[in-house]
Amino acid sequence: MRLLVSRQNIGLWAAQYIQKQIQDFGPTSSYPFVLGLPTGGTVLDMYKFLCDFYKSGRLDFSHVVTFNMDEYVGLAPQDPRSYHFYMKKNLFAHVNLPRKQAHILNGQSADLQKECDAYEKAIQDVGGIHLFLGGVGRNGHLAFNEPGSEFTSRTRPVVLEPSTRRANARFFDGDESRVPLKALSVGIGTVLAAREILFLASGEEKAQAVARLSLGEITTQWPITALKTHPKATLLIDEPAAFLLEGAVREKLLAQQKKNPQSMTWSVEI
Repeated sequence: MRLLVSRQNIGLWAAQYIQKQIQDFGPTSSYPFVLGLPTGGTVLDMYKFLCDFYKSGRLDFSHVVTFNMDEYVGLAPQDPRSYHFYMKKNLFAHVNLPRKQAHILNGQSADLQKECDAYEKAIQDVGGIHLFLGGVGRNGHLAFNEPGSEFTSRTRPVVLEPSTRRANARFFDGDESRVPLKALSVGIGTVLAAREILFLASGEEKAQAVARLSLGEITTQWPITALKTHPKATLLIDEPAAFLLEGAVREKLLAQQKKNPQSMTWSVEI
């Protein structure tokens, strides 16, 4: 996999990359361009720039199909803390993506496993995901795949770790007890089945998870390491998220920075 450390706003970098992928795919294709989408604070800038690209006529979402990573169990779509609400507020309400082409798991379904199975089928029915985007949790989780999740896992109901609920309490007026105990989440296997993966991590609080990638070990205890098993995966991080990198990965990045100190982005294969 490729690790990119950038001085540039990583949301802008990601939005520009998505723009190019959609444009290169082209609206004349008989199939849609399929995006896997995340939520959370790390990708807010990415969504802002995607909306700007659409408003300025540089991006067309009419031939795009989206599948979001996850949703809390029990929250109504109109709840401001739901991911349905997040996506409408930050992307869907501002671009020309047809509503029927935007898919988000229903955390209020009477049969949660049936909902998850139908979601997997819907992904298969459109030919799979071209580009899966995501963020990284402090404990290395991908979507809501907590430590211990199998790399072959598929969309399913999950129980959230206390550390994840603590981290997300900021969206619930700082009250951890109000964060749902469960969620529906695509599996790590669902993510790895995409043709390409681009994940983002920013800030020192993500540095420990990012550092696991430089240690060589691939383990379910750090779901982020599953990215190393994919033939076309990229992790895009800012400099604060890189400060705990070790060994050869750190040495290669420092050598690049020394050679090209004016560069905005450095890349290393890990």
